[in-house]
Amino acid sequence: MTIQRYESGERMSQMVVHGNTIYLAGQVAQKAGGESVANQTSNILEQIDGLLATVGSDKSHLLTATIWIADIADFAEMNGVWDSWVSPGNAPCRACVEAKLAAPKFTVEIMVTAALPN
Repeated sequence: MTIQRYESGERMSQMVVHGNTIYLAGQVAQKAGGESVANQTSNILEQIDGLLATVGSDKSHLLTATIWIADIADFAEMNGVWDSWVSPGNAPCRACVEAKLAAPKFTVEIMVTAALPN
């Protein structure tokens, strides 16, 4: 099976496709760093939509999601955006943990795995 890498650099790729599975790197709010948790979450989900669309998939094909949040007190704010975005009836397996992220301006990071549509 082939492995396709997208937006690759020396350290990492933003997305890797192997077989019928799409793996995304953890996404942070590149256009909303330092903004509210809701704005960062929204920006990240837009990035995920764009990456999945690159290979002909979308959020209805999510398999798993891991969410890191800098302060668990912001869990409800993040979930408000997530819940309005996730495809009804297609919620992935999900974990959410509090963690220190790579830079103080980022308060949310999301990594997903998805399937390619048949």
